[in-house]
Amino acid sequence: MEKTILKVDSMDCEHCMEKVTNAVNSVHGVAGAEAELETRTVTINYDPSIASLEAIKASIVDAGYEVA
Repeated sequence: MEKTILKVDSMDCEHCMEKVTNAVNSVHGVAGAEAELETRTVTINYDPSIASLEAIKASIVDAGYEVA
């Protein structure tokens, strides 16, 4: 497992935080993700042999948010 933190500046509310968390958690190979509104980040635990960082970032963009 690998852990990474991505900056998602466009999260502005609890709904945004939930939407980003759900989007990342839907990526095959992600073991868990937790977005934090205060820091506007999402912490992700994933298996890099299954999920790529590009796929994780794409899930956030597809949900309507920008990865800084």
